[in-house]
Amino acid sequence: MINFLKNLFGGEAAAIEGANFGQLSVDMHSHILPGLDDGSESMEQSLELVRAMQELGYRKLIMTPHIMSDFYKNTPEGIRERLEQLRQAVKDAGIAMELDCAAEHYLDEGLMRKLNEKEEILTFGKNYLLFETSFLNEPLHLKDAVFKMRSNGYQPVLAHPERYTYFYRKFDELAAYREELGVLFQVNLNSLVGYYSSGAKQVAEELVDAKMVDFLGSDAHGMKHLNSLHKVTGCKYLQKALALPLRNSQL
Repeated sequence: MINFLKNLFGGEAAAIEGANFGQLSVDMHSHILPGLDDGSESMEQSLELVRAMQELGYRKLIMTPHIMSDFYKNTPEGIRERLEQLRQAVKDAGIAMELDCAAEHYLDEGLMRKLNEKEEILTFGKNYLLFETSFLNEPLHLKDAVFKMRSNGYQPVLAHPERYTYFYRKFDELAAYREELGVLFQVNLNSLVGYYSSGAKQVAEELVDAKMVDFLGSDAHGMKHLNSLHKVTGCKYLQKALALPLRNSQL
């Protein structure tokens, strides 16, 4: 494994090998299933990612490919089929990692139709429904969608709330979705070190300070995200976040 990291990252291998997220135990947001979205492009890449996640200390990966009506038209059947293929490849490679799947659902007309018509929606854990929105514009029907999710028996989980610029400088409005509407929040680990933007880092820190983080996720699309995770281990806000009653290890 060390040789694998050295070949992949060169001089940064030692730092990555030292990074460990064993306290989280479970990652519940990634794009490691091959060939389904803008994440892993092949089974070979997926195996590399699984190995690297194992080295980081994870014991279980719940992989969540995008579902977007006009772009990533993934189905529960197709996602489960790819999961079984990766499980077999991981077993054949002798990698000790538990694998499961759900999806990251984009809040669009397709998701609303599925909710209205009560079609199958991929969830994880205690019927947690991971969803995202546009990064720039707040959907007009966001509150209606949350109400419909809860009415249908789902527990909404907003993926990376710190990355939605329409909530910047509107922390109280963001917090109300959790405190008043019951939406759980999943923060990206790399947001804690400013990987996406300084704005996302600030909001992530505010969420940690307010004890409004329910899950931490890698949101790994490729090795660039895992390469950045070694910086997170030295971040004081990671320790503050790990002290919260996170739900990762319960999955």
